[in-house]
Amino acid sequence: MLPLENIKALFERYNGMMQTHDLYKAHLYYNDIQRLIQLGLIEKVRYGYYQWLDDNAYSEANVVTRLFPDAVMCMDTALFYYRYSDRTPKAWHLAVSKDSNKSRFKIDYPFIKPYYIEPSILSLGQVDGLMDGHIVRVYDKERTICDCLRYMGKMDREIFNKAIRSYVDDNEKNLPRLLEYAKKLRIMGKVKMVVGVWL
Repeated sequence: MLPLENIKALFERYNGMMQTHDLYKAHLYYNDIQRLIQLGLIEKVRYGYYQWLDDNAYSEANVVTRLFPDAVMCMDTALFYYRYSDRTPKAWHLAVSKDSNKSRFKIDYPFIKPYYIEPSILSLGQVDGLMDGHIVRVYDKERTICDCLRYMGKMDREIFNKAIRSYVDDNEKNLPRLLEYAKKLRIMGKVKMVVGVWL
């Protein structure tokens, strides 16, 4: 087996999380992996994924970002991030391409709620945010509100109402951007009917 400092450096090159096939390429095989687990240096996060155990290992935001680097945090997760909701989401709400392999999201931990989005609008409103000291992909406030309007029939009514009121009261809101997104997402009528009432 490689010296431990080399293994740590290897994991660092993969942002702290490696897949089995990457470990095999580095000549770390089943017995090596089991030994690293027994030593408390790595842990199995899900089938085929192992993370180096350090201070970052216990941040769910970091685990989600490592497992799903192509996903964008949306809906309840984004509302909580912007403090438009005071309810901690029971799962991580992630926007992903509708062409994604759906089995990727069937994991025991962390809890994931995927939203399958057309690739052409997946990156609309995507920005970098900071959670637990880690850079994450999250929708901006305007895209988050547009998504709430798109899925309003499926949302908890109290969360929905608080989100709309919080956005309207937000001094940093960008109404021209909201209308631009609404046009692209074909929900201009809903924006005028719901948000317009509060303005």
